[in-house]
Formats: sequence, structure tokens, C-alpha cells
Amino acid sequence: MPSPREASASLQKKMDEVVTAVNKKITKLLPETDLHEDRLFEAMRYSALSGGKRLRPFLVVHSANLFNVDPRRSLRVAAAVEFVHCYSLIHDDLPAMDDSPTRRGKPAAHKAFDEATAILAGDALLALAFEILADPDTHEDPRVRIELVKQLAHAAGPDGLCGGQMLDLIGEHEEFDVGTISRMQRMKTGKLMAFACEAGAILGKSDEPHKKALCNFAHDLGLAFQVTDDVLDLDADPEETGKPANQDAAAGKSTFVTTMGKDAAQMRAEMLVGQAKRHLKVFGNRGETLSELAEYVLHRRA
Repeated sequence: MPSPREASASLQKKMDEVVTAVNKKITKLLPETDLHEDRLFEAMRYSALSGGKRLRPFLVVHSANLFNVDPRRSLRVAAAVEFVHCYSLIHDDLPAMDDSPTRRGKPAAHKAFDEATAILAGDALLALAFEILADPDTHEDPRVRIELVKQLAHAAGPDGLCGGQMLDLIGEHEEFDVGTISRMQRMKTGKLMAFACEAGAILGKSDEPHKKALCNFAHDLGLAFQVTDDVLDLDADPEETGKPANQDAAAGKSTFVTTMGKDAAQMRAEMLVGQAKRHLKVFGNRGETLSELAEYVLHRRA
């Protein structure tokens, strides 16, 4: 067995490989143009290629690897998922939402361009994600493509990202209990992570038990990710996180930390990561990479 240091180095290498591959795919899907409306494409590229750990693409690629899916297919889906994630970040940072001036250590899209261009860039990234999934290059079986489109739409819509963001806004004026905060974060963060894992199973035409195990893993991982995000918002260095500190507290938002306290929130994250890793037992040693990622989420500093 590798030591924790070696395991961390191994995971980082795999993460770096996904970052390189998905950035290459995104660059190909968002080429520079000389069209009059290139400002829109520039804003899309700015937002989609401005850094980030690419956790969701990592989940797509490595869940797909469990079923020996052609990487050319999984990378297309990984890019589509990242486009939806980037769309959500662009809109999340807008003055009407979280009013954040920075993202990933750079000016937010509405600051680098303007609000109208940022909104259009987010809309275009969302639309492009579904265009990618519907293309036969993603999978020759139309039933697979339809299932991918259906499940991503569910993750991004009123029962997922959009509904979670609405609850997030309501939480600025109402005090939520832990159950409501958990539901909000499952919608806002967990649903897209769950799709990222489920997409690999869909591409691989997996049986239902293995697909369910991946979804359960991703839901717990997504919630753990958000709990650690709440802790980081409280005491992390903005230079490490790439965004201002204490944004949630300043906005009066209900978070795991404000509701439970920092220590209890950290304990909850540890419990969720333990649960997430147990869901992977059905895959045996093949689930080790995703298990390592869960530990990374628990101990990350950005």
C-alpha cells in the first residue's frame, strides 16, 4: 500500500492529467473566432479556462474508467459538465446573486466584461453543454445520449442547481435548520456531482446497482464538499481559495457552520466522506481513485 504522501502524489498526478485533457477539449470546443460577436466567445473562454480543480470532470472521467469507457467520450461529457458548472459560477457571482467581484483569483466575468455579457456567456455555456451531449460523437447509441441529456437537465433545473440557488437566496433572509441546508446543498452542489458520476455509468451502460452506488457516493461527496466549503469561507486565505473570505456571513446566509458551529460541521464532513467511501466497496480496488478524491475533498485548503 502506498503511504499517504505517495497516495496524495498519485492522486494529484491523476487530477493534473484530467485538468490538462479537459482544458484541451474545452479549448477545442470554444475556438477563437473573428466573428463580430466574438466578445461572447471570449467571455465563455475566460470563464471556462480560468483555472479550477476540475473535480466534476475528474468524477466523469474516473467513474467512466470503472466501465472501460473510451476516454474520447468521457472527456466530451466532462467538458459539458464543466460548462454547466461554469455557467452556474458566472450567474452565482452576479450582483443580483452573490455579488462576488472575484472568482478563482481573477475578476468575476461580470467585472472582466459586463453584466449583460456575463449573463449571455453563462446561458451559452449551458446551451452548449446539451449540444455536446446530443452529438453522436459523445455516444453512437441515441438512448445513451437521451439519458445523458435528461439527467443533466434534472441536475441543472428547478430540482437541482436552480432550485438550490433559490433556496440559497432565501437563506439570506430566513434562518434554515440543518435539514433544509442539507437539502439546499444537495440541490446546488450534490446533484451536479451525482450526474458527473452517473454519467460514467450511463456511458458504460452499467447495471442499476453500480449506477446507484456511484450516485450515492457523489451525493455524500457533494455534501461533504459544501460543508468544507463553508468552513473554508470562514477561515481560509483568500489567496488560496481565489475568492473573498466570509462572504456567507456577510450576506447573512444560513450555512452548516453558522447553524452547527465549525467543529460540528467538520465532524459532519468526516462522517459524509466515510459514507461516500463505503458506497465504493462494490467496485473493490477499482474504486480506490475515487476514494482518494473523497479524502482530498475533506482536507483541501482551496
